[in-house]
Amino acid sequence: MLKEPCGGGTAGRLDRLERESMASLDGSRESSADWVAIAAQFAGSDSVIDVCPLGSGLINDTFLATLAGTAGRRFVLQRLNRHVFRQPELVMQNLRVFSAHARQRLPDLGLELGRRWEVPQVLAAKNDRDYYIDEFGSFWRAISYIDSSATIGKLETVAQAREVGCALGIFHTLSSDLDCDRLADTLEGFHIAPAYLRQFDEVLEGCELPHSSAVKYCLKFVGDRRDWVSVLEDAKAAGVLRLQTIHGDPKVNNILLDAQTGQAISLIDLDTVKPGLVHYDLGDCLRSGCKRSDSSRREFGRVRFDLDLCRGILQGYFARARAIWTEADRDYLFDAIRLIPFELGLRYIADYLAGNIYFKIGHPEQNLVRARMQFKLVESIERGEGEIRAAIEQI
Repeated sequence: MLKEPCGGGTAGRLDRLERESMASLDGSRESSADWVAIAAQFAGSDSVIDVCPLGSGLINDTFLATLAGTAGRRFVLQRLNRHVFRQPELVMQNLRVFSAHARQRLPDLGLELGRRWEVPQVLAAKNDRDYYIDEFGSFWRAISYIDSSATIGKLETVAQAREVGCALGIFHTLSSDLDCDRLADTLEGFHIAPAYLRQFDEVLEGCELPHSSAVKYCLKFVGDRRDWVSVLEDAKAAGVLRLQTIHGDPKVNNILLDAQTGQAISLIDLDTVKPGLVHYDLGDCLRSGCKRSDSSRREFGRVRFDLDLCRGILQGYFARARAIWTEADRDYLFDAIRLIPFELGLRYIADYLAGNIYFKIGHPEQNLVRARMQFKLVESIERGEGEIRAAIEQI
């Protein structure tokens, strides 16, 4: 049987055409006036005076709605990607369960005087549900907007790193006694590295590889490490590591800082809250916060894992969440730090070879660039293993 070419050939073109068709069905071609009408479903008795795009997420579409009256109240309006979140009602269920639990636990957290922590709240729609489905079948929801806040796309100082670690530590502490059985697994297989490896193998089996040194590098990189990919899942299956409530996507720009003090005040984008290993979260937070590169120039040799920022994140995190980590948990922390960027790189290269059908892209080669960046980060982590393990021992 003939195989279709990967990464921009016929299969890639067909996938992109299919995505454009789905986008039209999903209502993503609507105008700002349509956004205002949708936002009005969550505005109560107030009128919506403006809706504009917010952030740069790769999965959902996010907007900021501003209301007349009520001192210019604002809220976040989001269209969930139904091709990623197949059961968005369960996403909302998880968000309700977590938010209620976190707000109940917050007074007992013992935050120091002057530090605030905000738990995003779901807003009700006019249909008395906490979501709205438009005429295209798109799934919309609204969440409270946290005022006097700011995000950062890239850590610049160790002090910022400590605040990022502090935010994730507070989140894990607030949810540490939340029964995972109350949460639906809204993204089955998410962060399950062996499953991503199987998907990658299936993509390879079904396509003809392009003649590219970058692709060859990625394939060799994966091949050299495939026997190690199941390290966390093996420990979980053996009962060494246990399921807890995780955020699922605690990258740096999902952490809000107080615009005046620079202190962490919230962890947002809660669509991926679900049962998992806290290692997934801390590994992903370190991946996001400690990567240093010049991706605009594709200078892959300059990608590195910043040890100073790593120490800062770990210090901030364990100052808040030390009590929920066992010695066995700590034994697998370096594996998580190494595995999470590998896993993301694996997903990027698989998506590239499949025709860019999952992650949003700005150009056809972007997922290949992303994959190489993550694999170069893994190489830097591997070179710094001794120092990273020493940092873990010191916290």
